[in-house]
This record gives sequence, C-alpha cells and structure tokens, in this order.
Amino acid sequence: MTNLNTTVTWVDARDRLPRSGTPVAAATTGRYPADSETEADTALGEEFWLVRPMYFTTRHRSEDGAEHRDCFVDSDGIVHLPYGLASAETVTHWAELPTLPGGMTHLVLGKDVQTALQNVWDLPPTD
Repeated sequence: MTNLNTTVTWVDARDRLPRSGTPVAAATTGRYPADSETEADTALGEEFWLVRPMYFTTRHRSEDGAEHRDCFVDSDGIVHLPYGLASAETVTHWAELPTLPGGMTHLVLGKDVQTALQNVWDLPPTD
C-alpha cells in the first residue's frame, strides 16, 4: 500500500498569511453558541478551537454586499479574519492542505480519477 503519512506545518496567522485563493486547513477559535443565555459578567457560549477547511483570499464580497480583505472563507461563505481582528471566529493558524494520497496534486478530475485511485490502492486496472 502507498505510504499515506503526511506532515502538517502550521503557520501562525499573526505572522504570515497564505497566497490568495489557497485552500487551507484553518484552526479557528471562538464561542458556541454565541447567543447562549449566561450571566451578564461571563462570556457567551463555550470556547472552542477546531480545524476546518477554508480558502484564503485578499478580497471577498459577502452575500450582504460587505467587502472583506485578507480573510479566510469557509464552505458556508462565512468570513473568518486572522486572530486579533474583530470577528466572532478568528483563524489562529493555517496549513496548506496535503496533496491527494500517493500524488503531488490536490485535484484529479474525470477519467483520471479511477487511475489515481487504483494507483494509490495498488489495484490492477479495471479496463
């Protein structure tokens, strides 16, 4: 079987941001649920820190027409700013996504998909 191990290098979002358009694994922090009922002198919700796939862009226009710069955008179109900026959920660290197993690319399309899967699973061709 193909070696499926990979190494992730995390970058502190306060130090450096990815190239625009780069898909990344983003470590985000915030509170959930943000609108929970708590005593007035305590923070809302429970604090979290988790990893989600996102992409980074230098310019993004939200559905409401707001323009954002240097931000991470998740699959729901929610904008996340780098840590230290005003955002409900901020990105503390990011890492480039690994390549597909057994390859040097992040994307395979069409007829090449089955060949790529066969190669990584060490299977004989189906043709």
